[in-house]
Amino acid sequence: MGVSTSTDASPTTPLPLLVLGRGRDLHSERGVECPGDLPAASDPGLVERARAAKEALGDRVFVLGHHYQRDEVIEFADVTGDSFKLAKDAAARPDAPYIVFCGVHFMAESADILTSDQQTVILPDLAAGCSMADMAAIRQVEDAWEDLVEAGVADRTVPVTYMNSSAAIKAFTGRHGGTICTSSNARTALEWALAEKGEGGKVLFLPDQHLGRNTFVRDLGGSLDGCVVFDPHQPMGGLTRQELQDATMILWRGHCSVHGRFSLEAVEQARRDIPGVKVIVHPECRHEVVEAADEVGSTEKIIKTIAAAPDGTSWVVGTELNLVRRLATMFPKQQIAFLEKNVCYCSTMNRIDLPHLVWTLESLVEGRVVNPIRVDPDVAHHARIALDQMLALPGETHKD
Repeated sequence: MGVSTSTDASPTTPLPLLVLGRGRDLHSERGVECPGDLPAASDPGLVERARAAKEALGDRVFVLGHHYQRDEVIEFADVTGDSFKLAKDAAARPDAPYIVFCGVHFMAESADILTSDQQTVILPDLAAGCSMADMAAIRQVEDAWEDLVEAGVADRTVPVTYMNSSAAIKAFTGRHGGTICTSSNARTALEWALAEKGEGGKVLFLPDQHLGRNTFVRDLGGSLDGCVVFDPHQPMGGLTRQELQDATMILWRGHCSVHGRFSLEAVEQARRDIPGVKVIVHPECRHEVVEAADEVGSTEKIIKTIAAAPDGTSWVVGTELNLVRRLATMFPKQQIAFLEKNVCYCSTMNRIDLPHLVWTLESLVEGRVVNPIRVDPDVAHHARIALDQMLALPGETHKD
């Protein structure tokens, strides 16, 4: 079975073109191989098999379920939550030698960084990557930093990296004195980073341009004119030296393939169709969508906001469809609808299904560890520096 590592690729190595689930590239999250010999999805005994395997393993296994997972997987999760919360939950269970992370690759990496050497983090399907995280390859980011050096702005720039990134990018951030952030504490992280360099300080925000822009403009009162987008596929990011020198926020050209699909037109349509509707969206959405919403917040904030709303409240929710449907079931006395008419599942998150979970658990029962996630020790060390910097920030820095 494939083993995921985080190592630095040669800058001259071309990016391989891989079909999802076939072949592997250990220097990125793209297309790592997906093992076979899975139970058939049509097997009527899958639920009972998962239940029996989990019972046989007892306290030796701790199953983490991200909010965007399918209901059939969430049923077997010991805890649910967003990525960093789950990684911390795993670290808080040192007695469990096996951590099964039902999420995506970068989440499992974070769990491996935070857990002990005596614990093994397992990803049921190695092809469960993250399109946003894949938009910032380590060699691209290192090349971009060289561009900032050439432009004479690197010494005034602090990298702030979103949790939705590979361990290699987190390690880059740690090496360059930056911090990690979640969607909940992005404001605090930006305030800290901009204060680090004093007047004229800049932030290189990786890899989601929308979270960086929305936080800077909405939460810090910054100007859209203070933001530029660095395109790693263009020389000098497609920017001039002057543009880099004038910018406060250098935003990486990345986005979430789910949240990036929500549109202003969908918000306007919801307001026409549903009297008194409240619109709540994730800050990974585009700026015009966030500006048009009534509420903006992380996955945890979305859940808490709807949970606290009076019965009869109407909501349209701009986040992953599995969660929106689960919210509608959890709060039947509210009217909860999905913001877009088009289906918006996270396709890679949905690769973790019941057959993969059953295969993972039954393999452990048989004494076989499949799909372990192991981060290179040097990468893990510097990534941990950046994570520890986040934890040292004021306020509730552990929330996603």
